[in-house]
Amino acid sequence: MSKKEIPYKIYLEENEMPTSWYNLRADMKNKPAPLLNAKTLEPMGYEDLRPVFCDELIRQELDDTTAYFPIPDEIRNFYKMYRPSPLVRAYCLEEKLQTPAKIYYKFEGNNTSGSHKLNSAIAQAYYAKNQGLKGVTTETGAGQWGTALSMACAYLGLDCKVFMVKVSYEQKPFRREIMRTYGASVTPSPSETTKVGREILERHPGTTGSLGCAISEAVETATNLDGYRYVLGSVLNQVMLHQSVIGLETKAALDKYGIVPDVIIGCAGGGSNLGGLIAPFMGEKLRGERDYRFIAVEPASCPSFTRGKFAYDYCDTGMVCPLAKMHTLGSNFIPSSNHAGGLRYHGMNPILSQLYHDGLMEAVAVEQTSVFEAAQMFAKVEGILPAPESSHAIRVAIDEAMKCKETGEEKTIVFGLTGTGYFDMVAYQKFNDGLMQDYVPTEEDLQRGFDGLPSVPGHEC
Repeated sequence: MSKKEIPYKIYLEENEMPTSWYNLRADMKNKPAPLLNAKTLEPMGYEDLRPVFCDELIRQELDDTTAYFPIPDEIRNFYKMYRPSPLVRAYCLEEKLQTPAKIYYKFEGNNTSGSHKLNSAIAQAYYAKNQGLKGVTTETGAGQWGTALSMACAYLGLDCKVFMVKVSYEQKPFRREIMRTYGASVTPSPSETTKVGREILERHPGTTGSLGCAISEAVETATNLDGYRYVLGSVLNQVMLHQSVIGLETKAALDKYGIVPDVIIGCAGGGSNLGGLIAPFMGEKLRGERDYRFIAVEPASCPSFTRGKFAYDYCDTGMVCPLAKMHTLGSNFIPSSNHAGGLRYHGMNPILSQLYHDGLMEAVAVEQTSVFEAAQMFAKVEGILPAPESSHAIRVAIDEAMKCKETGEEKTIVFGLTGTGYFDMVAYQKFNDGLMQDYVPTEEDLQRGFDGLPSVPGHEC
């Protein structure tokens, strides 16, 4: 197919939107290990998780055999406000790089939250509302998830309490104010408002916080308030399920033009956007129908894939959540106050962790100055200011395209552009002023996190 026959933006029609979410676990030979009770080390079932999570979300979290979950009409109608999202051919970037590679990106920033997070936020808020709950609590890193959840809760009339990682609370005041505009309360974490927050501040005075800290505070708050449950923007299997709408749309758009990608790239923090993007393609790989190369891109400052351990760990710093088997840096690991945005979680989604452990995908860690160099190039030629998280994927997409230039291979590269960076201008200012620095944790830094890993017989790392 000639270059002119493929438009800059491939749109699906409204009636071509997915009607079901795809559960990748159904096609996995090696299923992710179950969540464990942190005290008894026994697998956690439905009743064990009810004090923390919404009922229907627990069913989705625990189900590793059902391949497709129908998307309720109310959620699909909400999706229609900003979905289907476009798959864009990066012609201008290809021209800039003078590469024979064909580059596509799935753009998820066309909504007020500025990111893909709204795909799961409306689903989780919907199930909370259907259960008759008063509200939900959550954490947020760079603020995309908190923004998305506040939007979803406002739409459905639910209360929303957000614990925002302190460094992001301070660096991104406008994203914080969007949450408040939608009616959410926003607390910098760790805080003095919870028992676990006070304990963390006592152990780590002056800390800039982490997602693990914020999760602990959100869970404590939810379990102490009648009619509230905790919801999470990444890491959990249920979130990756909802985000599969990204990959399903991407595959449908590519199939329209007979395009088969060689390489699929996504940024990786907790894993929701990466997992959502690759889900249907990985399903084909697992079923032996087609082969693809998958690359997860993480910040060198928080390298849970490339330098972490595949082990059971606490999902939060306060150690109040279940244990999950994942690639982790240890729940006590607190990343530097860098500008990697939401890619600051100490662990990785259990599904993606198992796939990586089984050698079905690759991972690369990149430093933030090179990430922002790629972001700047992309903004200049493609006209979108990308989020710092997304720019990790852009960095490696450019690197892969340049390899094609060296070898003359005409590979097709697809990456996820998770959202826009218009609320990340402090980071861009630091980069433009030449003040941005790279930070790579030492072995000693990592060992302090590993020292806190729980001992789970039969699952030693």
